[in-house]
Amino acid sequence: KSIPAKIGHRMGKEKLEKMMDWVLELDIPYLTVYALSTENINSRSKEELETLYGLYIEGLDDIRQDPRIHENKVKVKVIGHTELLPQSVIDAVNRAESDTAEYDDFTFTICLAYGSREEMVTAIQQIAADHASGKISLDEIDQKEVSSRLYTGKIPDPDLVIRTSGEERISNFLLWQAAYSELYFTDVFWPLFSRRDFLKAVDTYQQRKRRFGE
Repeated sequence: KSIPAKIGHRMGKEKLEKMMDWVLELDIPYLTVYALSTENINSRSKEELETLYGLYIEGLDDIRQDPRIHENKVKVKVIGHTELLPQSVIDAVNRAESDTAEYDDFTFTICLAYGSREEMVTAIQQIAADHASGKISLDEIDQKEVSSRLYTGKIPDPDLVIRTSGEERISNFLLWQAAYSELYFTDVFWPLFSRRDFLKAVDTYQQRKRRFGE
C-alpha cells in the first residue's frame, strides 16, 4: 500500500507480461484481464489517468511486437467503451488488434473502459432494436442470444476468476459471463502476485467440483 501509484501501475503492467508467460506455459487458451473500469475513468485524477493511458499505449505496442505473441499465435482483443479513451490509446488498441487479428490459438482480452452493467445494457439495446425492426422474435431471445451480443460473444465464459489485493467482490466485472465461474480471492496485491500464487489459484480450481448452479 505504501508504493506510489505511478510505480505500482508500472509494476502491475510488468506483472501482466509475466502472467501471460504463466498462462502460455500451462496452455490456457483464454486470459482476460480487468485493466480499467468505467468507474475508474470517473474517479481517478487526471494525472493518474494520464499515467495509466501512457502505460496502456506502451503495453499494447510491446505486446504486438512481442515474439511470444506471434510464436504462440495469440489474438489480442480490447473490450469496453473504448470511445471514452483518448485517441492515442484507441490507436494503440487498433494496432495491437490488427497485428494479431489472424491468430486464434490463444486469446488475450484486455478490459479497458469496461463495465459489465454497461455491457449488458448495450446488448439489451441491440436486441430491442432488432426486435423492433422485426429481425428477431421474442421467442428467439434466450441466454445464447444475449451472450452473443456481449463484448465477449466469441469467447467462452471464464472457468476461474482471480481477485487479488484482499478484495472479495466482483466490481462490475463479467457479471453475466461469470455466473458459474469459480472465484478465487487472495490477499496478495497484483504487483506482487507471483507464479507460485498463480499456480496455487489454478490448483485450488482443479480441486473444486463445479456445479453450474446445481
